[in-house]
Amino acid sequence: MSFRPTIADVAREAGVSRQTVSRALNNKGEISVETLRRVREVIERLDYRPSSIARGLATRRTLTIGLVVPDIANPFFADISRGADDAAHEAGYSLLLCNTVEDSRREAASLRLLEQRGVDGVVLCSSRLPEDELADLVNHHAAAVLVNRKLACYSSVCVDDAWGAGVMVRHLLDSGRRTIGCLAGPPISYSGKERARGFAEAMAATGRQSAPALTVRCPSLDPEGGRSAAAALLAERPDVDAIVCHNDLVALGALHACAELGRRVPQDVAVAGADDIMLAALVTPSLTTMRIDRMAIGTIALQMMLDQLDEGMEGCTTQVLRPELVVRESAP
Repeated sequence: MSFRPTIADVAREAGVSRQTVSRALNNKGEISVETLRRVREVIERLDYRPSSIARGLATRRTLTIGLVVPDIANPFFADISRGADDAAHEAGYSLLLCNTVEDSRREAASLRLLEQRGVDGVVLCSSRLPEDELADLVNHHAAAVLVNRKLACYSSVCVDDAWGAGVMVRHLLDSGRRTIGCLAGPPISYSGKERARGFAEAMAATGRQSAPALTVRCPSLDPEGGRSAAAALLAERPDVDAIVCHNDLVALGALHACAELGRRVPQDVAVAGADDIMLAALVTPSLTTMRIDRMAIGTIALQMMLDQLDEGMEGCTTQVLRPELVVRESAP
C-alpha cells in the first residue's frame, strides 16, 4: 500500500503546527512569507493532497452540489452543466449530475437521491414537476437554485424567453413574412410557456391573429420532434411562410421537413430557432436564432448556490438574462 501523507506529516516536516499548514492551504494570510514558502515546499515534496472527507468534517459540508437537467444530450443543458462545473471546480466543489430525460418521475427520484447523498444543495434546470410537488422536494434540501423555473422563496436564473420570442416575430414580420407558425414546447416547460406567450403577444400587438392551427406542440424537443411538428403544420396550413421554433434542435427538424416537402428555406419558408447551439451556424442554411450565454447561466446559478451556502437562504433573488437576435441564412 502506498504512503499517503497527512496534514500532520506536513506540519512535522515543516516544523509548524497543523493549524499553520491549514492556513497556508487556505491562503489565510496569517503566517509569514518565509513560513508559507517552507510549508508549500514540504507540501510539494510530499505530494500532499488535502482530504475532501476531512474538509467536509471540518466545515460540516460534503463539498458536493447536485445538478439536475432534463436532457444532457441537448447542447443547451450540456453548456449550462459545463459552466456550473467550472464554477464548482474553482470553488473546490464537485457536481453530481442527474439526467432526467424529460421524465418528471425520474426528476423527483433524482431530487430524493441527492437528498440521500447529502449534497450541500441542488441546482435544478428547467424542472418539469408540478409546483406543489417541486416545492415539497426542494424544501428537503438545505439550499436550492432554479434555472428557467420560478418558485417562491428560492433564487433563480431565467432567460427572458417571452421577450426573445417577440423579437423574433417582429424580425420575421419586418422581413416581409405574413403567416407565421409556431412549433411550441411542452406546457410543463417554463421556457415553453414563456416562448409561446411571447409569440402570441407579439402577433396580437402587430394586429395579426395567431390561429390555433398555426401553433403545433412538438412531441419531443429534438430534430425528430421538430420534423414531425413542422410537417403537420405545413400540411394544415400550406400558406405558412415562416416558422418560429421552440429551440434550435426543433428548428433543425423543421429544416428537414421543409426539404422533404420541397419547401425552400428561406425563399418559401423562413425557419428560426432559439439558444444558438453550435450546430446552428454549421448547418445549411445556417440558422437564425436567439443567442443566450448558456455557460453564463450555469456559472451564475452555481455562484448563487455558493452565496446561499455562505450567507444562508435569506432573501431569494432572480437574475433574468435577455437573449440576442442572431440573423443568418434561414431567416434573413
